[in-house]
Amino acid sequence: MKTSLSNQTVDIPENVNIILKGCTVIGKGPRGTLHRGFSHINVELSLLGKKKKRLADKWKRKELATVGTTSSCVQNTIRGVTLGFHYKMRPVYTHFPINAVILENGSPVEIQNSLSEKYIHRAQVRSGVPCSVSQAQKDELILEGNDTELVSNPAASIQQATTVKDKDVGKVLDVICVSEKGIVPQTDE
Repeated sequence: MKTSLSNQTVDIPENVNIILKGCTVIGKGPRGTLHRGFSHINVELSLLGKKKKRLADKWKRKELATVGTTSSCVQNTIRGVTLGFHYKMRPVYTHFPINAVILENGSPVEIQNSLSEKYIHRAQVRSGVPCSVSQAQKDELILEGNDTELVSNPAASIQQATTVKDKDVGKVLDVICVSEKGIVPQTDE
C-alpha cells in the first residue's frame, strides 16, 4: 500500500531552544550552539509551539526517506547540545605495537609503527573536537564534541590511516578502531 501523506515531529526538551531561519535549524542548549542547514533537501520545516517541531508532509518514497533523515539530524542536534558525543578508539595489533601521538589540539594525530613502517601516518582532527589520550586505559584515544559529524569524521580518518592494504586482512590485524561510542559521561561536581 502506498503512503499517501506522512509527517514526523520531534520532541524538544525544556533546556533546548530551537530556532528556524528558512531551512536552517539552530539549536541552543547547555553545551553550546549547533547550526544545521537543510536548503539542499526539499522539506518543509515548522515549529508547533515550544515542545514539538513538525518536519514535513511528503508522499513519495524518496521524499519520505529525506523526512526521516532530517528528523534524525534534528534529534542529533538536540542530543549534541544537551549531552554531546563521545568516541573511544583503541589500537588492535597482533604483530607490531601501534603508537598514536597527539601533539596539540587541532593538529593531526600521528600514528607510528603501523605494520612496522617507518612512515608516520597522519590523520587530521577538526577544530572544535578535543582529542586526548585516556589516563585510565593504555593507548586509548578519546574524541568528544557536540556535532556528531565533527566527532565521527576524525575517528574515520584515523581508522582509514591504519587500514591494511595489499595484505590479507584476516591474518594481519593491525588497526586503530572505534571501541566505544556514545554520549559524553557526566561528571559530578
